[in-house]
Amino acid sequence: MSEEIINIEEIMNIIPHRYPLLLVDRIVEYTKGEQIVGIKNVTINEGFFQGHFPGKPVMPGVLIIEAMAQVGGVLAVKETGGIGNNVLYFINIDKAKFRKPVVPGDQLRIVADLLYLRRNICKIKARAYVAGNVVCQAEFSSMIVPKDGPK
Repeated sequence: MSEEIINIEEIMNIIPHRYPLLLVDRIVEYTKGEQIVGIKNVTINEGFFQGHFPGKPVMPGVLIIEAMAQVGGVLAVKETGGIGNNVLYFINIDKAKFRKPVVPGDQLRIVADLLYLRRNICKIKARAYVAGNVVCQAEFSSMIVPKDGPK
């Protein structure tokens, strides 16, 4: 296992996401060909908490899935040596399960395993943890395509 840490500036050089949809703060572990671990600090300042839900803030499940996909995207880019002028698009999401709500003050620890990477398709299995407990899990496939869309 590598102890490579990827900071936010490097993450923004790897994936195209930006505020308010950049949902990974740092990568704390990376094992080539196998696994990556990322961190998302969940704060009350996140814009989605204003409406989800007033008086009872809960991180939307789709954003937890997106955070898991972004960590998986960093893994896919690292595995391919950089995707250059390309982006990753979901092609499916399977086996998604939500176990516990994620609230302000939580820290998501996202573990993403590379199931396969062939040509321009990758499949990732990811789990998001808070304080050692699984809060979400899913498998997803993505396609690497040019930023200006398929030709």
